[in-house]
Amino acid sequence: MIDSSMHQVTWPDFYFARHGETDWNRERRYQGSRDIPLNETGRRQADSNGPLLRFLLEEAGSDPAKFKWYASPLSRASETMERMRAAFDVPLPDVIYDERLIEISFGKFEGLLHEEIAREREALAPGQRDATYWNFRPEGGENYQDLADRLLDFAQGLTHHSIIVAHGGVLRVLRHLVEGVTRGEVLNWAPPQGVIAHFAAGRMTLHAAKKTW
Repeated sequence: MIDSSMHQVTWPDFYFARHGETDWNRERRYQGSRDIPLNETGRRQADSNGPLLRFLLEEAGSDPAKFKWYASPLSRASETMERMRAAFDVPLPDVIYDERLIEISFGKFEGLLHEEIAREREALAPGQRDATYWNFRPEGGENYQDLADRLLDFAQGLTHHSIIVAHGGVLRVLRHLVEGVTRGEVLNWAPPQGVIAHFAAGRMTLHAAKKTW
């Protein structure tokens, strides 16, 4: 079932990048709202995303100086954004750090491995979830509808010519809200790192650079 709230806003075209890899990503450890830095692989992914984004904008005939640049304030997203912007040789507008783009909070699960949580049967990892998991809220954390509400509020000010760097959970929810992909599908989808997602006309297209990590 698709959430009717997706019809409350008209989504413009925009570019989105998930932050690069962290050690907690590699370990399959829940990080959520914890401020975990990029590892060396994540830095290389971010560095490769910059030239890719520049190519995509040039191909579209778009001026990067006329874009709004948004990022989650968590360091893994902010560093990814700064590394991407280093690929441009023109002055760019300042980055707008918006707390509504912070990753979904996993509450008491943050810092634990997927396997540890699954063993206690308190939560389900991607690949094991159904649509009802959308409303599962761990102690001290958020559910995916909470994140969707944040993003719908963020979307009220979103315009064409926007670039966003945020998190995997954010990208999952955007696919549901913008494309209408079902909750069950997005909850079990693994959002990639080191790619650029272009949302246009209500559809997402993923663009990948040549792998250097």
